[in-house]
Amino acid sequence: MSAPRKQIILGAYLGGVNHHTAWWHPEAGSQIDFSTFEHTARTAERGKFDFFFLAEGLALRERAGQVFDQDIVGRPDTLPVLASLAAVTTHLGLAGTINATFNEPYELARQFATLDHLSGGRTAWNVVTSFDAFTGQNFRRGGFLDRSKRYERAAEMIDALRTLWDSWDDDDLVVDQATGRYLARADAGSFSVRGGQFDIHGRFTVPRSPQGRPVILQAGVSPEGRDFAARSADAIFSPYGKLPAAAEFYRDVKARAARAGRNPDDLKILPSASFVLGDTEAEAQERYEEVRGQQITGQTAQILLEQVWNRDLSGYDPDGPLPDVDPDPDAPPIIQGRAFVHQDRFATVARWREIADAKKLSLRELVIDQFERGPFVGTPAQVAEKIDDFVQNDGSDGLIIGSHLVPWGLDEFVDQVVPLLQERGSLRADYTGSTLRDNLGLPPLPRRSERRTEDAGAAV
Repeated sequence: MSAPRKQIILGAYLGGVNHHTAWWHPEAGSQIDFSTFEHTARTAERGKFDFFFLAEGLALRERAGQVFDQDIVGRPDTLPVLASLAAVTTHLGLAGTINATFNEPYELARQFATLDHLSGGRTAWNVVTSFDAFTGQNFRRGGFLDRSKRYERAAEMIDALRTLWDSWDDDDLVVDQATGRYLARADAGSFSVRGGQFDIHGRFTVPRSPQGRPVILQAGVSPEGRDFAARSADAIFSPYGKLPAAAEFYRDVKARAARAGRNPDDLKILPSASFVLGDTEAEAQERYEEVRGQQITGQTAQILLEQVWNRDLSGYDPDGPLPDVDPDPDAPPIIQGRAFVHQDRFATVARWREIADAKKLSLRELVIDQFERGPFVGTPAQVAEKIDDFVQNDGSDGLIIGSHLVPWGLDEFVDQVVPLLQERGSLRADYTGSTLRDNLGLPPLPRRSERRTEDAGAAV
């Protein structure tokens, strides 16, 4: 008897501060107007997606002291956008990226618990940390922390929020039969959190939310990041969109979750992905080449490489060879406000030179080749098959789908690919749960009395 097909988790990603979005395209919509967020969310819900995901931009990026003109300028605050979307959707999860370095536990716990109530239990928090002092300048205390301290604060932040969310039980809010007023039990909301980062105690004001507590999302590539996510997250964003690297990451993180005492199935692996469709495979490939050309202009290629070289590369021809100079890691950063993901500049440049020589690639062609998001290209049937094969072969548990064209690009996927995934039995025909936690297949949370018994048993 064959094993049941894995059900594909789908998230919808609204592109913003990155080079993937063709924001200058004549058909592109506003990145700030609510209609953009609403259209994407409604389309995702029509396609039975699990959640809508918003990234975060806390500072206007700069190049050599000037505002970056290769990114969208402006990103509305995440939580008000998600709260507004809660009013125009019914089943779709609402996932927001909020920085653990620049926020305090009590404030953040109240905001997410409130959103979870407003949405009927559909909230998720994507936990990120600060990566540079440049972004921290926007905040009262700066906020930049060394790598080890960032993870320490983030781990304590998650524990603190869970403590606050768990300070209420499902039946701690009761109705007084005589007056009809809601009353809280004597110890409801009591909390105390003490650690290296936080020392807070009091009474939490927001009762238990419909899904108990919001879903926790996290991204981690380094060993520390993988361990952190394996211990703390309900889902982790994977940077790998192709087999076999994706399957290796999948096995590694699931194994770390098991070593942390968790059921590996309770940690979902979700890489981001894009798509390009065509009536024929040749047409889809032609469209893909056109899209990549729009995304990676000569100036975009220059700026993406400048972050690694940390030099002004404007004097190099984008259609010529790679720069013949070495990186300058000791100079002041030429690109500010963009996360640096390459651990070793010199090793990265050496590898890129080998690839460019082997494939006969220009500077711009090298960027197109290396800054790939893992697109699924082909006819709708081919894309549905590729996605299904990727997930069934444990490349992931699902995908975060984005499009270069905001907000209309997702419509094509929902109209043409989603029905084929449903026909294959890999995507539900309708929502089966009432909360995001239900729809993701995450285990139910224990009641407070059960948690106390577990904690007492763990202490023995």
